[in-house]
Amino acid sequence: MAAIPPLSDTLPARLTLRGISKTYGSNRANDGIDLTVGAGEIHALLGENGAGKSTLVKIIYGVTQPDAGAITWDGQPVQINTPHAARALGIGMVFQHFSLFESLTVAENIALGLDHPPPMAELAARIGEMSARYGLAVTAGRHVHHLSVGERQRVEILRCLLQSPRLLILDEPTAVLTPQEADNLAAMLRLLAAEGCSILYISHKLEEVTALCEAATVLRAGRGVGTADPRQVSGQALAEMMVGSALPEVARPTAAELGPVCLELAGLSLEPDSPFGTALRDISFRLREGEILGIAGVAGNGQTELLAALSGERLVAQPEIVHIAGKAAGNLGPTARRRLGLAFIPEERIGRGAVGPMTLAENLLLSGESPLVIHRGRLLKRALAVIKRFGVRASGAAAAASSLSGGNLQKYIVGREIADRPRVLLAAHPTWGVDIGAALAIRKAILALAAKGTGVLIVSEDLSELFEITHRIAVLSEGRLFPPMATANASIETVGQQMGGLHGAEKLEADLVPA
Repeated sequence: MAAIPPLSDTLPARLTLRGISKTYGSNRANDGIDLTVGAGEIHALLGENGAGKSTLVKIIYGVTQPDAGAITWDGQPVQINTPHAARALGIGMVFQHFSLFESLTVAENIALGLDHPPPMAELAARIGEMSARYGLAVTAGRHVHHLSVGERQRVEILRCLLQSPRLLILDEPTAVLTPQEADNLAAMLRLLAAEGCSILYISHKLEEVTALCEAATVLRAGRGVGTADPRQVSGQALAEMMVGSALPEVARPTAAELGPVCLELAGLSLEPDSPFGTALRDISFRLREGEILGIAGVAGNGQTELLAALSGERLVAQPEIVHIAGKAAGNLGPTARRRLGLAFIPEERIGRGAVGPMTLAENLLLSGESPLVIHRGRLLKRALAVIKRFGVRASGAAAAASSLSGGNLQKYIVGREIADRPRVLLAAHPTWGVDIGAALAIRKAILALAAKGTGVLIVSEDLSELFEITHRIAVLSEGRLFPPMATANASIETVGQQMGGLHGAEKLEADLVPA
């Protein structure tokens, strides 16, 4: 790989780390890392899952204490022993994994994150102003358990912005945002930087890094491997710097001969089960064996309700509205649908995709029949096979699910769900928050699964992913589904218009095979 030119640091340092090290048992999470972030600088922190990024930013935010190294703030040595001390300096952080109380409202959750919250009415007004200014639409009075993943992320970002930080740490902030929301966030970050706020930006979306950031520090296996100017190097070069080798290519799927219909919705209409949910209106589509169908849309437009109806979490009064492998399944629960060959990758890893305190081996039991006798040896063998196949970084099959990084847990859940080659795979945001290497591995696994005859339905807000691996794309907007388009004939502009709710716009209907 060509040498990456060094970053010329002309800004005064807001934050400087020297020789930061942190060890957990035999795992050296951070090994002598140096980092400098200037005032008003947007600085990317890059690396694969498990490279040490999360540990490093937790040290900066006072959640974790380093074993060695020094921190300076505006040129003065500091010790950041707690998040409260970090906030007192002016450091704010938006974590990748949400820290919200589901039974509380948006405003109540935000108040808990502020050291000196104003009266609730005043706070609600400030939330409204801030959300309008930065394009992060949320309603202060809504309860969090009614919010989609994307909406919860907006709450986390707003809670941090209300603290007027001088250094804002963002861990995968656009992982569940639409392209339009991501553009709004980027514009907001540029405004903050112009006002002197420093940004430390963790992202696996290298196109965002090259468009937004002025500097990038790359970590690999707990060590810093270099700093570069993303505006001067390609995303490919940064990715190869992260993984230490050339990246494999993901071949687009071809319009191969498909099998019979394996999943069908016929006029599904479903009222939401919460006051803030989205009603589904007359949704119909067919998915064939070997096909990958992508469902695009802005968060909160019915994706949660659609997946619940498909997975069996919500039952349908008329069984014939949902067909799985040719059998009416609308009145069948999740276990019965799994018996028909349905597998499901939910959007929430901990809580729905995996049980945190349970081991990786024990989590295999969540997606299969509950046996009368548990063969521990077989479970461990199967878990180890998934770990090896997907390169999951874990101490072993007996490791608790909660001990894995988000990306490694996602790889494990994907591997668990496709291990037995289901007839139908439902995948909600399958590469959300994972590094580029893991995302490529997951996409290749999905393509290989479809090539063997599995029908795959992917719900994602990552349009680049949908355009890369799907045969067809359909947009879900306000609870209605546009007719699927052949991906080869679709455009970002058309999909974007439909995501924005322009139901009168031109609709391309180009199925790969006759319905």
